[in-house]
Amino acid sequence: MPTITDARILILATDGFEQSELMKPLEDLRAKGATVHVATPGGGSLKGWDGDDWGKSLQADKDLAEVGPGDYDALVLPGGQINPDLLRVEDAAIALVKGFAESGKPVAAVCHAPWLLIEAGLASGRRMTCYKSIRTDLRNAGADVVDEPVVVDGGFITSRNPDDLDAFVGAIVDAVEAAGSRAAA
Repeated sequence: MPTITDARILILATDGFEQSELMKPLEDLRAKGATVHVATPGGGSLKGWDGDDWGKSLQADKDLAEVGPGDYDALVLPGGQINPDLLRVEDAAIALVKGFAESGKPVAAVCHAPWLLIEAGLASGRRMTCYKSIRTDLRNAGADVVDEPVVVDGGFITSRNPDDLDAFVGAIVDAVEAAGSRAAA
């Protein structure tokens, strides 16, 4: 059975990502043996948001223009208010999200990142969760919105906030390994 140690996972982010919502999945998935890359429009450095001020900077591994679903087993979308708001107006970011969904690969979005799922037209008919301030947006996009730490619906994994990151990362691992098992069968 394939394990997380065989996986290649992409995190898509830009400035204003919630510090913990990028760093914890990045560090935890790498600690489990996955190869994890961070991509951003332009491929440069990006700056997080931590609490009520700017957080630490991080150098991206890849330019958004260089990556595609064929290169990875899953896509992780960290939240924060700024990051997904900037990404949802980037055509290449929305095309990437759609590409992962169309390929049947897991797409994991936490906090405000379901905005990207909404923009990509992927929320309708799905059971999802998100940060409380965008629940109406998700509901208006046709999702069945619930208040749970993590929700898995098909290839979509959604989570509410930094308090839920352990469950979020666990669901990513489970989804990647389940997808690998289906591909090997």
